[in-house]
Amino acid sequence: MSTLIFGHKNPDTDSVTSAIAFSHLKNKLGFNTKPCVLGEIRKEAEFVLNYFKLPHPTFIKDVKTQVKDLNFDKIPGVNPNSSILSAYETMEKSNLKTLPIVDDNNKLLGIITMKDIAMNLVNGNIDRLNTTLSNIASDLNGDILVKCNDIVNGKLSIIAFYYKTIQGTLSDKDIIIVGDRYDVIEHAIESKVQLIILTGDNEIPEKYLSLAKENNVSIVRVPNDTYSASKLIHQCNFVSSIMNSDIVKFKECDYSDDVKEDILNTHYRHYPVIDSNNSFLGFLGRAHLLNPKKKQVILVDHNEEAQSVDGLSQANLLEIIDHHKIGGISTAAPINFRNMTVGSTCTIVYTMFRENNIEIPFEIAGVLISGILSDTLLFRSPTTTDVDKAAVENLNKILNLDIEKYAMEMFKAGTSLDGFSIKEIVNMDFKEFNLEGLKTGIGQVFTLDIDSILNKKDEFLDYINGTDYDLCVLAITDIIKEGSYLIYKSKDELISKSFNVEASQGIFVDGVVSRKKQLVPNLTEALKSSK
Repeated sequence: MSTLIFGHKNPDTDSVTSAIAFSHLKNKLGFNTKPCVLGEIRKEAEFVLNYFKLPHPTFIKDVKTQVKDLNFDKIPGVNPNSSILSAYETMEKSNLKTLPIVDDNNKLLGIITMKDIAMNLVNGNIDRLNTTLSNIASDLNGDILVKCNDIVNGKLSIIAFYYKTIQGTLSDKDIIIVGDRYDVIEHAIESKVQLIILTGDNEIPEKYLSLAKENNVSIVRVPNDTYSASKLIHQCNFVSSIMNSDIVKFKECDYSDDVKEDILNTHYRHYPVIDSNNSFLGFLGRAHLLNPKKKQVILVDHNEEAQSVDGLSQANLLEIIDHHKIGGISTAAPINFRNMTVGSTCTIVYTMFRENNIEIPFEIAGVLISGILSDTLLFRSPTTTDVDKAAVENLNKILNLDIEKYAMEMFKAGTSLDGFSIKEIVNMDFKEFNLEGLKTGIGQVFTLDIDSILNKKDEFLDYINGTDYDLCVLAITDIIKEGSYLIYKSKDELISKSFNVEASQGIFVDGVVSRKKQLVPNLTEALKSSK
C-alpha cells in the first residue's frame, strides 16, 4: 500500500508542488509513496504542472478505513457448473465453511456453505439430475464409454429388477443407474434414455456401445456398486442448484464503519467482497474488523485537522512537513515533524533533498521553485526569508529561468477569475481557524484583476454574511501593489484595530499580503485586546 502525501483542502501551488516533490524524495529514499490532492487543482498549479509536463496528483476524498484496507480472506471461486461434491471436497481440503460461486470472468454469482450441502443431503431432490458427464465421471471416478451430450438433465431412476417391469416407462428424459443387467441396458438404449450409469466397473459388450451411439445414449461406467452410486449421484449436480444468490455483500470501496453497521444487523459468518465490476475479491468476517490496516499518510503545507482530509483520525499519520503555526493535530505515536520559519513548504523539501544528497531532476526543480515563488509572492511576502531566496537561486541553476518573467506568467495564469462563481472565488483558498473562541474563516485570492471582484463587492458580502462563521474575511491580494482589499463579516472596529485603517467594505490594507504572518496574527491580537 502506497503512503499518501497531500497538502490541505483547497490546495494552492505550494501544497500541490510540495506533495509532488516530497513524494519523489521519499521514493528515492526507498519508500513507496504517491502525491495526492484533496480538491480541484487551481489554475496556477495547473500552469506549473503543464509547464514542467507533470501528471496531476491523485485526487482523494478521504482516508477513512475502507473494506479494501482490511486483511480479508482471499479465496478462489468455483464455477457454477462445478459439482456439489467437488465443492465439498474443496472446502474440506482448505478448511473452508463458505465458497464463492463465480462465472468465467470471476463475477460473483452467489455462495455455498457447508450448511447448504448438508441440507441438500437431507432435503435434496434425489430423483433429478442436472450436471455434466464430466462431473459424474470425475466425482465417481468413472469412465465415459459413450459421450453423446455432455449436459445431463432429467429424471433419475435406479433399476435393479426385471426389465419388463419398466417396459413403456422410459424416454429420452430419463437417466438410469444399473448394474450388469444387459436386458435392462438393451431396453434402456432402445428407449433412447439420456444416460446409462453402469455400476460395479462391469465390462459391457461392444454391441451395446455401438447401439448406444446409434440411439444417442451416453454411457458412464463407475466402480461403485449400485447402492453407493445412488447415494452419491445427486451430489454430482451443479453447485449452482443449491447456491444462495440473495446475499449481503460489500464493495471494496465501502467504509468499514458502514460495514460494521450491516454486520451488526445480520448474522452471517462470511460476507463476499467485490469490486465495482462485481468481480469477487474475497470474504470478510467480523474478525477482520478488529485490527484494520490503516492508510499511511504524510501531510505537507498544513498541520491542522480542520484543513486536512476527512477521516484523518482513522489513518496512520507518519510525518508532517510544514511552515505554518502548530495546529491541533495529535498522534498516538511519535512522528517525524519538520516545521521551519520559511516562506514555503517547498523550501523545506528542497532543504531535505540537499540533506539527503539526492539529485533534483529538472521537473522536480521546476515544481519546487514554483511553490516558493507562489507562496512568497516573488519574495514580496513578509514570510520570505533568505533561505527561500537561496533555494530559488540554487534551483534555477538547474532550470535557467527568467525568474521575474516566469513568476508573472504563473501569477497571470493563476489569478484569472473568469468563469468562477462568487462561492468558488471565496472558497478558492479558504482556511478555517479558531481565533479566541470565534469560528473564523479567512479566504485569500491573488489576482491582477482587482476590479472584477470589487465591482461585485455587494454580492461577495452577501455570500460571506450568509456563512455560519463568527468572523469571516476575504482578502483580495494585489501582487503588484503589495497589499490586500478586505471584504468581511465583522464589526468595523475589529478590522480598524487589526490593520490600523478606517474600516469599510473593500478597504485596501497596504503591505498585508500574508494570511499566516499578517491576517491571522493581527486579527488574533485585536481580539485579545478587545476582551
